This record gives sequence, C-alpha cells and structure tokens, in this order.
Amino acid sequence: MKYKAYLIEENDGSYNGSIKELEMADIQPGNVIVKVHYSSLNYKDALAATGVKGVASSYPFVPGIDVAGEILKSSNENFKIGDKVIATGYKLGMSVHGGFGQLVQVPEKWVIPLPNNLTLLNSMSLGTAGLTAGACVKKILDAGPSLNNPILVSGATGGVGSVAVNLLSKLDFEVHAITGKPNETEILKKMGASEIIDRHKFMADPVKPLDKAIYSAGVDTVGGDILSKMLSMILSHGSVACCGNVGGMKFTSSVFPFILRGVSLIGIDSAESDINFKKQIWNLFSENWSLNLDDYSKVVQLDDIESEITAILNGEQIGRVVIKHGD
Repeated sequence: MKYKAYLIEENDGSYNGSIKELEMADIQPGNVIVKVHYSSLNYKDALAATGVKGVASSYPFVPGIDVAGEILKSSNENFKIGDKVIATGYKLGMSVHGGFGQLVQVPEKWVIPLPNNLTLLNSMSLGTAGLTAGACVKKILDAGPSLNNPILVSGATGGVGSVAVNLLSKLDFEVHAITGKPNETEILKKMGASEIIDRHKFMADPVKPLDKAIYSAGVDTVGGDILSKMLSMILSHGSVACCGNVGGMKFTSSVFPFILRGVSLIGIDSAESDINFKKQIWNLFSENWSLNLDDYSKVVQLDDIESEITAILNGEQIGRVVIKHGD
C-alpha cells in the first residue's frame, strides 16, 4: 500500500526534505494503520526535519508527532475500520514514521477515539502543543491557584503558550503573557491576556533569590533564566508548570521559593504521559475546555511545510500550524 510523505533524508551531514512515495509495511499484531486527515507542526518536528541529534532515531525519516484520522486497518477488536482517532507522542515522529505522511502504523495503545464534540481539524489545532498546555493547566488547577492573582505564561505566542493563554482566560483567570514579540500585543489580547510583558524588559533586572510575589501560578514554555525569575515571583503555595527548553536547558534558583513560600515546580512531559491522562485532557477539551482556535491556527498543505519549519525554528510562528492531507 503506497502513500505520500514528507521524507527527511541525510546526505553527507546535510538534511533535506521532499515529498516521496513510500510503501506501508504489512500490519503487525497489536497495531493499527491510520489514514491521516490532519497533523500539526510542533517544535520537535522542526528539529527532526533539520537533523538535530536525539530527536529522530535514524534517517530517512518522516516527522510528525501528531495524527488525527481514521482507522484503515486494525489487528485487534478495540478499533474498527472507519473509527476516527487521535495519536500523539510516544515514539510517533521519532522512531516511527509520523504524521507528515498520509498513513501511519502505530501500536493501538498509543491511539484514542476522537472525543465527541471534537472534529479531526479541531484536535490538530490543539495537537501535542494543546495537550501540553492542557496538562500544564490541569496540574496547576490541581494545586488550587488563587483567582485573586494573575497567572504568568511565557512564550505566549508559541503553540503551547497560545493555547495556555486561551484556556486560562476561558477559565476566568487573569493572564499575563511574556513574549519576545511585543508587536503581537493585539493578538495576545484577543487570546485573553490582560497584560503583555516584553521579554527583554522582564529580564532587564537580575534574577533575585526571592522577588515580589505577584503571581498565583505560572506556565513556563521556555526554561532558562525566565523560569528562574518566574519561580521567584510566585505567591506562597503557588506552582509553576514547566514544559520547554528553547530558552535554555539549565536554570539557576535558590531554595527560597521552595522552602519559604512552598512553591511547587511541576515538570510536564505530555509525549510520554499515560494514555488515560491524555484521554482525560482530550475529553476536557471536548467539553468544559472547548476552545475556538480558528483565529490562531494556520492550515497548510504538505507542499508548504518547509517554509513553516523555517518559521518555527526562527521563532516567527504565531499560534498553531495544521497540516491537511488531501483536498
């Protein structure tokens, strides 16, 4: 069974992508084959497409850690032909050919039924970025943040940050958004941010062991010094959910936020989360957390993906990029 995919190939240390026709292997026990209707572009996909070590296990390779589509073949009774499904994370788009192809074959334990009230397009407007934002918000809510103080979100125009701003605003929190794109103030306000903070101004003063406690919680999508400063500004018994490292893999903090204010630092890894936790987040998005991300999502064909990969690596993307397979 042949299908088209955006294949990344290595040639003398150079990585290049092009649309190729591939052959789908025979279905293996415990697997399903999904006809992909939509995928999405995530930062990890862009890294895999440019040969960054430690993302894709080998080349040639098809990126795409997100898939929404319908079951084409199934080796078990849990899914039947025609079922609409979502698959995100695990080894999809890393060691298993991913959603930048028209077909994927994955273990059925990576797949969940598309929840009621979500379309395939809706689900990929969220994708792994939305799932990660949802996991951040869920963990923060579990810690019981105060509605009387704002929540701080870093990387607010990115995939995770933009969904977090939208969702927290929907849940009636006051949201302060940190961004390196101060010219995007209007779109951040439209997402629901009440205050826009220029990243350079936010980091203008040195990070203190403890700063003025302003925020009930934080969603940090970038890591590095921004995470350090965010921790110093959280109120007693508040929390920060951390899920990214584009701003740096290391951060420095005193123990004061933790032992004097009881601040919790919560690590988020949505890719390897238990499938039941993923189901819980998807069900929330299909019900109480329903979001309309049309204004912050760009739908492209696979032929257009190279320019979008360049944009996300250059920090130029706003919101989400959805890849549509077919007309």
